[in-house]
Amino acid sequence: MPMTIKNDRADVLYHNNDTYEAATYTSPVLGESIYKIEFEFGKAEFREMHFDGIMLGFGNMHIHQRLHIESKDHLQRIGMHFMLKGEVTANINGVAGNIKTSSHQHNIYYNPDTEESLWIDRQPEMELFGLSFMSDKFVQIAANNGPVLDKMAEQVENRKPVFYPKGYHITPRMLQVIDEVRHCHFTGGLKKLFLQSKSIELLALQSEQIEIATRNSHEVNKLSRTDEERIYHARDLLLAHAQDPLSLMDLARKAGINEFKLKSGFRKVFDTTVFGYLSDHRLEQAKQMMREGIFSFTDIADELGYSSLQHFSNAFRKKFGVSPSELKKGM
Repeated sequence: MPMTIKNDRADVLYHNNDTYEAATYTSPVLGESIYKIEFEFGKAEFREMHFDGIMLGFGNMHIHQRLHIESKDHLQRIGMHFMLKGEVTANINGVAGNIKTSSHQHNIYYNPDTEESLWIDRQPEMELFGLSFMSDKFVQIAANNGPVLDKMAEQVENRKPVFYPKGYHITPRMLQVIDEVRHCHFTGGLKKLFLQSKSIELLALQSEQIEIATRNSHEVNKLSRTDEERIYHARDLLLAHAQDPLSLMDLARKAGINEFKLKSGFRKVFDTTVFGYLSDHRLEQAKQMMREGIFSFTDIADELGYSSLQHFSNAFRKKFGVSPSELKKGM
C-alpha cells in the first residue's frame, strides 16, 4: 500500500506507491512473501502469508530515530496487532488519536477510512505479529458468535471504526499460538488449514479477553492508572529476575506498591498470579531453548531457575500436556 515515512521535521525519508489488489489476498491459494528493507533511519524484515481473505505476518524492526508513518490502505480489513517487543502509537483520522500498543500487548482495530498514521519512537528492537481479515471475511466469521464479535461485525458492516483506547495484555496461550504459527511444519493445503484454525483461535482468545474485561470493568476501574503502571513495572522486574525470583515483598517494594495491591493488581491486569505469570514465561522460554537445539534439558532447567530437572519436567507437563522429551521429538 502507498506509504510515506517522515522524521520529526516532516522530511520525507521514504515513499512508495505500491498497491495490492484484493484478489491477491482473497485467493484460495496460500501465498507467502518475505520483505526486507534497510535505510539509515532503520531496518525491518517481515514474513507474510495470505489466503481466503486472511493475512498473517510477523517480523522485527530496528528504529534509529522517531518516525511518522502515513499510509493509504484501500483494502477494507480489520487488523489484530500483537506487540511482542517495542511500542507503537496509532491514529484513526477524525475518530481517535494516541492509541498506544506496548510490549506484551495486543489490540484490534478497523479503520473505514483509507488513511492511517503511526508514530514509532527510536528503539533498538521491535518484534510484532499481525493478523487481519478482509471485512467481508471477518463479518462471516464474527457474526452470531458472542456480544463482542457481534458488535464488531455490525460496526464493520456499517463502515464504523473499531478500536480500543489501550492494549490488552498478551496471554501465555496467545504467545503459544503465535509461536505455533511461526514454526508451522505443515506444507501445502495442510498448512493453509492449520493457519486458518490458528487465526480463528487468536480471534476467539482476543474476544474472550475483551468480554471478560467488559464484564469486570467496574473492578478494573478500581485500579488507578498509576497503580496499573506500577503493576507493569513489577512485571518487568519479575521477568528481569526470572532466574532468581524476587519475593513478593521485594517485588512490591521495588515497584513502589504494597503487596496486597501487587497481588490483586496482577490478577486484574494479567488474569493470573505473580508467580503463575513467571512460570508461564519460563516455560515458553524453555520451548524456545529446546527449539534452538543446543541446550540439554538439564541446562534449560538450570538456566531458567528450576530446583531440579524433575521439577522442570513436572511443570512442563502440567502446562503443555506432554513431557519435554515428548515435545522435542515432534519438533
